[in-house]
Amino acid sequence: MKRIIVTAIAFTALVACNSNDDGKKEATETKEEPKKEASISDNPDYQAGLALIAQSDCLTCHKVDEQLTGPSYRDVANKYASQAPAIIPQLAEKIIKGGTGVWGQVPMLPHPSLSQADAETMVKYILLLKTN
Repeated sequence: MKRIIVTAIAFTALVACNSNDDGKKEATETKEEPKKEASISDNPDYQAGLALIAQSDCLTCHKVDEQLTGPSYRDVANKYASQAPAIIPQLAEKIIKGGTGVWGQVPMLPHPSLSQADAETMVKYILLLKTN
């Protein structure tokens, strides 16, 4: 009986000592998780800009992929994203002051109640919509 108990203890100790191999075996067997591609919707500029646009009257004349009274946001992004970040203050000023002539003769109404910072956040959101 002693022999069985001693054998069982020795076997248990042997298994316990070899099961982790000081962490080396576990580290080699662990597979890395594939990196998840970041979505533009995870970008804080995207989230903040979308929220500001949703609170404004912008969606009356603009849609992401459809031209309404004004160009689609995607068309604006495709035209200007390569010029960012230098173009952001100019486009924000255009939102605040309004304008005409770039996308046709229909004027964009001014939005003087918007701050420069909020308008720039909206522009950053729009530029993130660029088609790759």
